[in-house]
Amino acid sequence: MDLPTAFYMASVVAILITGISKSGFGGGLGVMAVPIMSLFVAPQFAAAVMMPILLAMDVMIVWRYRSQWDRRVVWSLIPGARLGLCVGALTFEFMNGDAIRLVIGVLALFFVLQFLIQRRATRPTSRAVAWLLGLLSGFASYTAHAGGPPVKGYLLRQNLDKTAFVGTNTVYFFILNALKTVAYGSSGALDHTSLTVSLVLAPMLFLGVFLGTRLHHLISQDVFVKIVYAFLGFAGVKLLSDGTAALLAG
Repeated sequence: MDLPTAFYMASVVAILITGISKSGFGGGLGVMAVPIMSLFVAPQFAAAVMMPILLAMDVMIVWRYRSQWDRRVVWSLIPGARLGLCVGALTFEFMNGDAIRLVIGVLALFFVLQFLIQRRATRPTSRAVAWLLGLLSGFASYTAHAGGPPVKGYLLRQNLDKTAFVGTNTVYFFILNALKTVAYGSSGALDHTSLTVSLVLAPMLFLGVFLGTRLHHLISQDVFVKIVYAFLGFAGVKLLSDGTAALLAG
């Protein structure tokens, strides 16, 4: 497949943004990657190219934060997430991804609004809520690549320090993306062409993770929380805007 130079340039920017966001702030800006790349290729191909890159990023970041993550939080989310992935895989061809993006965008903005009103991020969350948010995250991740906001909102309420936040978020998404990669591979979404392009772009993930890790250590806990909420708000606006525009156009 002959791809335009502009696609590779846009992909470099998308991967750097994603790497910095994931390794430094627990993600949030990764929601921009597929839309940026989709300016030049089909969204399905862009998602396939990003999948192994995301998994490689997760492996690197998990190793970096391997002793600094909250097992209780991860395992409270995983049961619901696995069910969400299964439901997403079974219903993928029948689901409207734009409607899912709109719902997840509203949820993300709800978390941000709640923080702005209360001016605090911590509140006990029941096991049932964790299970439900995990299910929503897994489902949205498979069907619309939008599984981050439900988990970010949950993690921000768990009184984690900034390093434990990034570590916990990354371990969770490493498990989710590993399961999703198997599902994508078995469905034929990953092919020789997409994997070749992923390999060509792979060096950029190392730079993105390095820069994000450096930034993580340069900011305070208070600034970190505000940045993560800002990322969450941006993701919410982006998902809400894309979902609404697509539904109105359809």
